[in-house]
Amino acid sequence: MANAFDFVMTEHAAWLPTDDGWQRVFVSPDGGRWLATVQGGTFKLDALRNEMTTPAHDVFTLSNNVADKAPELATALRGLGSVLRFRNADLWDAISMAIIRQVIRAGQSKKLYRAFCEAYGERITLPNGGTYALFPTPETVLSLSSEQFSSIGMAFKRRPLMAAAEAYREQGAKWRELAPDTLIAELQTVPRIGPWTAHAAVADWSNDWSLYPYADLAVRTWAKRAAPSHDWPNDEPTFGQTWRALAGEHLCSLTLLTLAWGSQHGDIG
Repeated sequence: MANAFDFVMTEHAAWLPTDDGWQRVFVSPDGGRWLATVQGGTFKLDALRNEMTTPAHDVFTLSNNVADKAPELATALRGLGSVLRFRNADLWDAISMAIIRQVIRAGQSKKLYRAFCEAYGERITLPNGGTYALFPTPETVLSLSSEQFSSIGMAFKRRPLMAAAEAYREQGAKWRELAPDTLIAELQTVPRIGPWTAHAAVADWSNDWSLYPYADLAVRTWAKRAAPSHDWPNDEPTFGQTWRALAGEHLCSLTLLTLAWGSQHGDIG
């Protein structure tokens, strides 16, 4: 089948490097397990269990209006071509990843996420005989001692993850039925989940990147690196206003594509 995209985004810590690409196990809402493998601009899906619902994905392309307002940025982003990104169907994982990303750099958050999976997550046997560790369930997180968190450098994430696990165990089913905007508000009722965390989690889960905190350090950094000659504001509020004006009706695709460009050029917290 010919690809309708040029690049697969693998920025989430659940994507693990292989000898020739990336792999990730997705858990679908109906309990299905799918192994996604990516090599360059192609991907393959293998059903591991309950193959009813395949992982959802969306393809993003750059709108023409960006080239008129920021030609240097448009040139950089068009170098990606069309970008495919899988949605994170596991809302609990999306919330947890956003919590782990709080305050620290993206590279460090990936190390912590993967170490937590390896230590306490369910292990999935892969077709090649290897294994893959999922993120621990809310029940597992609630059962862990402070020493178990500390043993892998996660002591400072214990309280927010446990608060989120308790809330998700009670309200997760309801949350998964909410509209993204409503879900963002609901998540912020959980202790230690603020606007950035709620917006980042829901963007990961829904693939609506107009909901991402698009004036954060990652977007500001990659925009400036992709288009260093453009007159970018230095402060977050003014950058946000500039970004919205630049994107127009295409805030979702511009934000996602900028983060995708950045995923090829390093990690920013």
